[in-house]
Amino acid sequence: MALTRLEKVQVWLLKAAAGVLFALFRLLSPRSGAPSGRRKLPPVGSPLLLMSATRLAHKIRRKEVSSVQVVRAYIDRIQEVNPFLNAVTKDRFDAALQEAKQVDMLIEEETGGEEVLEDRLPLLGVPLSVKESFALQGMPFNAGLVSRKGVVATVDAPPVALLKRAGAIPMGVTNTSELCMWCESNNHLHGITNNPYDFERIPGGSSGVVSIENQFPICSGRQAEYCSSGPMCRYAEDLLPMLRIMAGPNAGMLSLNTKVDLKKLRFFTVPHDGGSPMTSPVSEELMAAQRKVVERLEADLGVAVQEVHFPEFRHGFRIWDTYMSLPDKEGKLPTPFVELMGEPGKSMWPFWELLKRMAGKSDHTMAAIGLALLEKAHVTEPSAFIVQQKEKLQKNMDELLGTDGVFLYPSHPRVAPKHHHPLFRPADFAYTGILNMLGLPVTQCPLGLGREGLPLGVQVGAGKLQDHLTLEVALYLEKTFGGWRDPGAN
Repeated sequence: MALTRLEKVQVWLLKAAAGVLFALFRLLSPRSGAPSGRRKLPPVGSPLLLMSATRLAHKIRRKEVSSVQVVRAYIDRIQEVNPFLNAVTKDRFDAALQEAKQVDMLIEEETGGEEVLEDRLPLLGVPLSVKESFALQGMPFNAGLVSRKGVVATVDAPPVALLKRAGAIPMGVTNTSELCMWCESNNHLHGITNNPYDFERIPGGSSGVVSIENQFPICSGRQAEYCSSGPMCRYAEDLLPMLRIMAGPNAGMLSLNTKVDLKKLRFFTVPHDGGSPMTSPVSEELMAAQRKVVERLEADLGVAVQEVHFPEFRHGFRIWDTYMSLPDKEGKLPTPFVELMGEPGKSMWPFWELLKRMAGKSDHTMAAIGLALLEKAHVTEPSAFIVQQKEKLQKNMDELLGTDGVFLYPSHPRVAPKHHHPLFRPADFAYTGILNMLGLPVTQCPLGLGREGLPLGVQVGAGKLQDHLTLEVALYLEKTFGGWRDPGAN
């Protein structure tokens, strides 16, 4: 859908203002990046680091490699690259090594055979990292909030407990955006995290049926309908077993044991959001990558991929903003963001924090302050038009997808942005946020590297509770396009 003349003027003004503000922000902000001016990660050395969790668990059970060897390889790699990335905020390496030794002893003493171990402990001896917004017993639990410095988790969040019960060994906790409400992992407690493919860019930030208990911030209002946890894996074959474990007693809702024949699925592609004036246009490079996926699906599987458009996607950001602010069934509104920012004390005053930020004295990031200011601008009643648009979109998507439909949609309008740049294009996350609001399962799939050596990707979505479809497509795309690439490789 073409933009109106007024919308074109709005887009031009937004871009011009964003460019000026970004230049000023970069001028006044300290430069980020890796120490010693290094521009590239060292390549992966140990072959153990290039194996999937599934394969590692198999080799550990068969005594082809010890859990101690695997954990030590990951410790060495984290110590090698974390100075450049600032991803791990607190490690538990000593405890992890002790747990790995116990795993190796257990395997030596096991008399039931490899199959018994695989059934009972499918991830036995495999390293794991946990976002700091999840409770991991004995580790920091602050979600990047300075006022929560010193808060230590006393229990494990249910997904973490289930993964540990399956034999996984946590290596430590990793950075998040402040209160997990932004697309860049940056806060004034742990600093900024760098993209392993380009230290000047962001790696990402915030992330159904997986429990959200013992996570911070706590969901309130209707937010629990949209907030869910899921696995992040280097290799697609690890996604399904991890999801099955993390879902616990709810795993049966997802048909994860159902065999999927890709040739019998219906495929759709949605190339963009229809030209929202609030989001950046999707780059030609990402649109070309999505077209290549369509071409390969049609050539390899003999399916017809239908291009579809939903004009309601143009309102993606406003739908997200509206529904995140709705009350629950009892009429209770979500906890105000300013209260979460003041946790565990009084509410934060966003205008005062903005003044402090300009003087370099605030404990909060500009992204968090901006969200608090946006919250202050909310009207009392949600827009009837936006609610109508969401309900219409929900109905159309549900009817289109059913139980055998899969769709492609851009993950973001651009490849990984440079540090802080999302502040001046704040609505671009709507490409993922809108699918959150629709309650649809989505798998983000890598599609190789682009012109600048940065990862390209696409979202693969399906109907509600049809996660097994997106996971099967992820396996196909990994095989077809090569999957994850070592950022340190030539």
